[in-house]
Amino acid sequence: MEFASFADRAAAIEDVPSDTETVELVADLFVGAGEDLDTVARFIQGRVFPAHSATKLDVGPALCHAALAKAAEPNVTPADIEDRLAAVGEVGTVAEGLTLGGQRGLGAFGGGSDGGLTVAGVDAALRGLAAADGPGSTDTKLDTLFGLFNRADPTEARFLARLVVGTMRIGVGKGTVRDATAEAFGVPVDAVERAIQVSNDVGLVTETARQAGEAGLEDVRLAVGRPIEAMLAQAGTAVDALEEWDRVAVETKFDGARIQVHHDGERTRLFSRNLEDVTDPLPEVVRSVEESLDVPAILDGEVVAVDEAGSPRPFQDVLRRLRRKHDVAAAREAVPVEFYAFDCLHAAGEDLLDAPLTERHARLSELLGDGDGEGAEGGDGEGAEGGVSELRIVDSAEEIASLEEAALSAGHEGLMVKNPESAYTPGDRGRNWLKRKPDAETLDLVVTGAEWGEGRRANYFGTFLLSVRDGEGFRTIGKVATGITDEELERLHERLRPYVRSESGTELELEPAVVFEVGYEEIQRSPTYSSGYALRFPRFVGVRSDKAPDDADSLERVDRLAE
Repeated sequence: MEFASFADRAAAIEDVPSDTETVELVADLFVGAGEDLDTVARFIQGRVFPAHSATKLDVGPALCHAALAKAAEPNVTPADIEDRLAAVGEVGTVAEGLTLGGQRGLGAFGGGSDGGLTVAGVDAALRGLAAADGPGSTDTKLDTLFGLFNRADPTEARFLARLVVGTMRIGVGKGTVRDATAEAFGVPVDAVERAIQVSNDVGLVTETARQAGEAGLEDVRLAVGRPIEAMLAQAGTAVDALEEWDRVAVETKFDGARIQVHHDGERTRLFSRNLEDVTDPLPEVVRSVEESLDVPAILDGEVVAVDEAGSPRPFQDVLRRLRRKHDVAAAREAVPVEFYAFDCLHAAGEDLLDAPLTERHARLSELLGDGDGEGAEGGDGEGAEGGVSELRIVDSAEEIASLEEAALSAGHEGLMVKNPESAYTPGDRGRNWLKRKPDAETLDLVVTGAEWGEGRRANYFGTFLLSVRDGEGFRTIGKVATGITDEELERLHERLRPYVRSESGTELELEPAVVFEVGYEEIQRSPTYSSGYALRFPRFVGVRSDKAPDDADSLERVDRLAE
């Protein structure tokens, strides 16, 4: 497929007002994609690689701006690109408004070819860009992007720039791709959704739907080494749980980092909630798993930082371990961890997603040699202690309260209450898992703006605008400036600076990229913010580096908390 054709279709999709029309246009795009179907299914969501892949383009705004400036008419500088971006607020529109291609004929890309861009060619170029590493890699990436932009017409440039920064801004999410795949190839929506859940690869699923139909989709299975999205929980109460289910499964809610374990029978890999490979920073967890498992398995669990007495340490300490790429031994000594497994998704060639929770947990206990479910220790003292998280089945609010008190007394975050008969639904934030915390709630909110500080903080962002998820967009709910030390403020400033979209006076608009955990005293209705709510006495708790903006708390959750 010519990239110009893809870009024209994307522009048409961006212009339609309704979800129904969007699905129809995406379905038509899929039907006409030919041998590029799998790539088109990713591109239309702003993805170059499957969702399960740890490979990233690793292209920051500065590099993208430099490539656009280089491909533009003479005398355009990266600073000019940034000025235009501040004016229009979106890099695709900036790229479309430039006069590109002034360097044609200089052999800047593809062996000197001046031919038009194709979907396959763009995909290959961006994959090569992602693979560039070591000395000179920045120049290689710049040359690759320059070559692409240099051959792009205005509409192509608009969507190429968006693809490079990872957002298409045309209202196409997983749900749209699911429905469009079903419509394009005449297969049930449920079959498509399940295949996407277990493969985490829309390209694979669309191609399978076209080639093999419903039967082929049903044959899509979990694969050890290919991470999937984690099942998620909503906030809830013991009363909620007991009203919905006859019995309630209760387990500790750990204040740690979600980890998905993939063991192929010999080798173990660990993936974070964001599907990043975190095997190397956690060697003791790897060793513990490999000493306990003798069959292929996929497990879900939590890594918790502990002190010398074995008591839980703050969540931020776990993040220190996950971020450490060098001198892992020193980090391991400074921040010991324990791993608690609480679910089993696959064992010995059998997918268990559709099995009831109680059955999956029993299988988990068998795999890790902890038949009584009371919590096992892994390894020989050199590994990560922890084991299987205890699962208790209760039928009264009093029992839940007692278990919660015990969890809090042990230094943990609270309780999880679950439907004992529930399946494991990847990526779903349904009502089958409820997280019960103490009354002092927190929200995970996306930073979408900032204000410059004052006094000694005048050189840093001092106040941060917070937003909740609402569909595929975000709505503001308040600002936070308290609870941040001077050292933290400096780190936050450096972390957020690359995401500045525009600046007006003391206020800045930021690309939704970073998630804050924010405490508060009360949620009040307020016309000041677009969510319709405001946080009373918000305070900064920490950065949720394990969460992407799509994992932040939703307006729906705020509605429930406000009630």
